[in-house]
Parts: sequence; structure tokens; C-alpha cells
Amino acid sequence: MKEFGQKLKELRKKKGLSQEELADAAKINLRTIQRIENNENIPRGKTLGLICEALEINIEDILDYGKKEDRKYLVYLHLSVLAFLVIPLGNIILPLILWLSGKDRIIGLKETGANILNFQIFWTILLGLAIIGHISIIFRYGIRLEFLYFIVFLYVVNIMLSIIFTFKSGYGRPAKMYPTIFRLVK
Repeated sequence: MKEFGQKLKELRKKKGLSQEELADAAKINLRTIQRIENNENIPRGKTLGLICEALEINIEDILDYGKKEDRKYLVYLHLSVLAFLVIPLGNIILPLILWLSGKDRIIGLKETGANILNFQIFWTILLGLAIIGHISIIFRYGIRLEFLYFIVFLYVVNIMLSIIFTFKSGYGRPAKMYPTIFRLVK
């Protein structure tokens, strides 16, 4: 498990903030940020709350109470999306089960799972609308290849994204990968 100062430094850099900018946003002294990142201090109470608020994270995310790193679980989570090939709505149901069962035990799973679920919900709605649109067009004009191509395109995009992000998560890349159109799951 990483030391607190190293985690804070990574989170700050991930947000694109300098130490000065974080200190200003958190309304605390720059020297305090420097001491924390050098592992000379560990913030408590109000200071910890202000830093987390400025970084837009939960206190639990930075403290990792009893959480462990498990890349295999993250890989399985990404691969679980492919369940839609066998089970209708499997791309939502299986990742949801994996996310709920491990989000409090595994570092990065809470954010990754929410990101996957939000994208899969959007993808499923888009696919459903495309299929309904195609069915309604069939009754009027017959089979239109453009709609079939679009539906196939949606399937290919989802399969490719899940495979690419499976490999990336296996190598420890950032948790948030899928594009976020809207956030239903947080």
C-alpha cells in the first residue's frame, strides 16, 4: 500500500494541479501540502476534508481503509461486459454484480465500475433505440442496410472497447476509461 503523501501527489497530478493550486483550492497553507507529500505529516480532520473536497474525491478513496489492489478483478470486470453477447442486458447485470461485491474491497473498483456501468447503460439505450428504429423502418420501407450497419457498428465498438480496456487495466492504467455521456451510477 502506498504512503499517504505519494497517493496525494498522484491524485493532485491526475487533476492537473500544482501544489500551490491545491493549497489555494483547499484553503490551506502551501507548506502543509509540501509536508504531506513528503510524508512528514498525515492530515486529519478538517485539513483532510478540505484536501479531498478540493480534489473532488471521497475521504475513503484516499485512505483506502482495508482495500487492496487486485488487477485480476478489474480485468474480470472489464471482460464481464462481453456477457451481452450471450445474455440480454448481461453487459449491465454481470458488471453490476461484480462492482457491488467488490467496490469496498478493491482499490479503484468503485470509480471503474461506475464508469463501466454508465457507459453500458448508455450503449444499451442507444442499441435499443437503433433496433426499434430499424423495426419501424422495416414496416414502412423494408430492410435498410444503414440501420443494420449501425447496429453492427455499436456491437463492434462495445466489444473493442472492452477488450482494449481489459488489457489497459491488466497493466495498471487509469481507472476511468470509457467515455462518460451521463452519470446514473456514482
